[in-house]
Amino acid sequence: MDHPRELIVTEPRVWDRPVVSVPVLVCLSLVGGQLPSFSAAANLYTLGTGGALIWLGLGARVPRRPVPRRLGMGAVWWLVPVAVFGVFEGTTFVLHAGDDFPTLSRLADPLLEDELVRSAAWFAWLAAFWGLVRR
Repeated sequence: MDHPRELIVTEPRVWDRPVVSVPVLVCLSLVGGQLPSFSAAANLYTLGTGGALIWLGLGARVPRRPVPRRLGMGAVWWLVPVAVFGVFEGTTFVLHAGDDFPTLSRLADPLLEDELVRSAAWFAWLAAFWGLVRR
């Protein structure tokens, strides 16, 4: 996706370096990992952090990284397992398959009971979202 030239910030800001942004993401992850799953506080925290990252991504506040070159046709084959997984996940959710074919979220629930694992999942989500903001 091409951005108009006036929306691209070219000079780096002090807070945009990894030495600053990674500890901020770690702190946000540790706070998010302490919140119980699907609680009102966790939902509000998710909406707040996600909303702030969307706000940063839509504005010209964060310097953009160059757009990667176009992917080759071999990359399309990576969509096949993603599509199969999506169809399987959606089908088991809609049909309420239960314990016979549990969804990924159901399989992950025992792991995500631990605050440290939940914080690591939060960090992965925030780091991926931050990468999207930078594009």
